[in-house]
Amino acid sequence: MVNSSTKTDIGWFGIFRLGLVQAAIGAVVVITTSTLNRVLVVELALPAMLPGVLVALHYFVQVLRPRLGYGSDLGGRRTPWIIGGMVVLGAGAVGAALATAMMPAQLWLGIACAVIAFLAIGIGVGACGTNMLVLLSTSVPKERLAAAATVTWVMMIIGFIITTVVAGKMLEPFSLGRLVEVTTSVAAAAFLLTCLAVFGIERRRAQSPSTSSPTHTLDGGFVAALREVWAEPHSRRLASFVFVSMLAYSAQDLILEPFAGAVFGMTPSQSTQISGMMSGGTLIGMLLVALICTVGAKARLGALRLWTIGGCVASALMLITLAVAGFVGPSWPIKPTVFLLGLANGGYAVAAIGSMMGLVGRGRESREGTRMGLWGAAQALAFGIGGIAATGAVDLARALTGSLPAAYGAVFVAEAALFIVATAFAVRLSREDTQSSMEIDVQGTTAAYVVEAGRG
Repeated sequence: MVNSSTKTDIGWFGIFRLGLVQAAIGAVVVITTSTLNRVLVVELALPAMLPGVLVALHYFVQVLRPRLGYGSDLGGRRTPWIIGGMVVLGAGAVGAALATAMMPAQLWLGIACAVIAFLAIGIGVGACGTNMLVLLSTSVPKERLAAAATVTWVMMIIGFIITTVVAGKMLEPFSLGRLVEVTTSVAAAAFLLTCLAVFGIERRRAQSPSTSSPTHTLDGGFVAALREVWAEPHSRRLASFVFVSMLAYSAQDLILEPFAGAVFGMTPSQSTQISGMMSGGTLIGMLLVALICTVGAKARLGALRLWTIGGCVASALMLITLAVAGFVGPSWPIKPTVFLLGLANGGYAVAAIGSMMGLVGRGRESREGTRMGLWGAAQALAFGIGGIAATGAVDLARALTGSLPAAYGAVFVAEAALFIVATAFAVRLSREDTQSSMEIDVQGTTAAYVVEAGRG
């Protein structure tokens, strides 16, 4: 079992260095899921379903995350998998750009190549992201987990922003050839940034006397390892919690702006501002929880499990409030409501990620990658299903009720119900965490008593 006492603290600089890996992932992903999305629909006039299916594929293929984490468990090193994952991710992004450039002349061949490329993107994200989180989790003390989770999330957002601004300028004047060149440049820069970020981190940890050598007893193979991890109550319940909560979390993305436009009569510019309010609230929520959990690490106020539960409950309440807002109409203060929803989401998200990082070492040794991969796969599946399910549910509810407020309200209430279910999982995990901590304290006290008795 891994605990904070066996971790080698890489320090704040090391946390920010590993956060650069997440920024690199975000830079490559945003140009494939956002820029290519627009090119396919606008410049090439193809159905919007095409990029939707491609993006969903890149999520669904991430069910391989447990296997990718298990691969790094075998060798006990994460760096090769992080760098290798970035290579596959970059190659997939360039392949997707080439496939897009091919479509005007050979549509079906281009689509087939795009499918392969987006599968590679998903595998690359899974290998790189999973093993980066494992390396970070095993290198950061417990009191900094919330801050580390916030750093990785914020760095990913920074990667999004920088890439969209720089790539947007580089794409002028636009051509499909320039799209390939810009994508290749972004992929190459992301690879170099990743190599610099992870250089020497594992070597220094291996040389530290406080880092225990892992016991690699993985002779049973991947299926046996996955069964062992799934048999751990906390791993199974955390996977269920991540799937249900992230399903509710991701379902909001594709319906918030249409809700603002259809029910509140907002223009595209105004609904975009609403989305910005949501993102701003999410970021502030993450920063506040990270600060509280880091400063008050030894106090009850700094317990990640409490913020996870509180964030889920608050998110459910704000979603129900949004449902009510739809019936009230334009007189409702929609902007503060959306901001508070983002605040609750941000607090829940960073606490949940911090909890994942804190629990990755609980259980049998040499299973950290498999464990984190299981939770990452649950998150990816939730994101892949969430957007499709939410938009489909709105269309179905609208057809059944004939009312836009009722249709959107029904989906918001369903999302709130999912957050309540997630809260139940989080409460159960919190009880297990408290019980486990008490058992560790009792074991430590008993061991100390035996030592003292021996001296006497």
